[in-house]
Amino acid sequence: MPENSKKIDIEYKKTCDCQDNHINCLDAKEWVKNQVAVWEFFYEKRDVRDKNIHPAVFPIALPKKCIELFTQKGELVLDSFAGIGTTLIAAQDLERNAVGFDLNKKYIDYIKKRMAQNRLDLGRKTKQLAICGDAINIPKYLEKETISLCVTSPPYAIMLNHKRLNKSIRGNLRENKYFNKIQQYSNNPRDLGTMKLKEYTEALAEIYKGILPLLKPKAHCVININDLWENNHRYPTHSYIIEAMDKVGYEFRNIIIWDKRDLVNKVGIYGWPSNYITLSTTFEYILDFWKP
Repeated sequence: MPENSKKIDIEYKKTCDCQDNHINCLDAKEWVKNQVAVWEFFYEKRDVRDKNIHPAVFPIALPKKCIELFTQKGELVLDSFAGIGTTLIAAQDLERNAVGFDLNKKYIDYIKKRMAQNRLDLGRKTKQLAICGDAINIPKYLEKETISLCVTSPPYAIMLNHKRLNKSIRGNLRENKYFNKIQQYSNNPRDLGTMKLKEYTEALAEIYKGILPLLKPKAHCVININDLWENNHRYPTHSYIIEAMDKVGYEFRNIIIWDKRDLVNKVGIYGWPSNYITLSTTFEYILDFWKP
């Protein structure tokens, strides 16, 4: 679909019988379970974990939980950095309409194949669309105040834009298939994964500034992010993003820790015996904002 196309024809109003002032379809018991600020997710068979297909994916369970928390059936979900379509799969499962954008055409092609394999003919009337395009142009595609949830895991600045090095003294215990390889998404200068941290934060904020008018009042915007470790220095990326989102008009609501300890196997001993370094692979941040 070209960048100058007309607005997308997609539904965004709820189709369930839940009360209008409810933000989701959960009952009180389910609501309480979700108030714990540490989340764990596990991969299922449909999850794609092959880094040759995509270097960084989250499990279907992550966007699924966010969609269940912040939308009702029939409402519209946006993933501004769709990757291989995990959010769209979750939306399809939960009978939500959804649109996902990605710069990389090969990912969009993969999403379409993946969606076709996942689709079950159960009489569902929702629509999930994958569009190849720059996230800065999302306002050209969607009407104002139609999105109930924006949820994504954006590229993590320059984390993948260098050769992967294994500095672990237990390296013989690990599979080194990606050692000394660059697993970048693309070489497109508009790819956030190619940018230095300051440029990255500014570009991300500019994208979300354009998305803000598309959100319904008090619609949530969820960003899954990890801090950057580079040249023996830790950069609190999550803090920079919170500050940048505040400047463009979002209100920060919740911070959730994604506990990934059960997903990390045979980790190396880094920094021993003189430089203590916590393993950032064991957790990530899930930042929750809304449109005030």
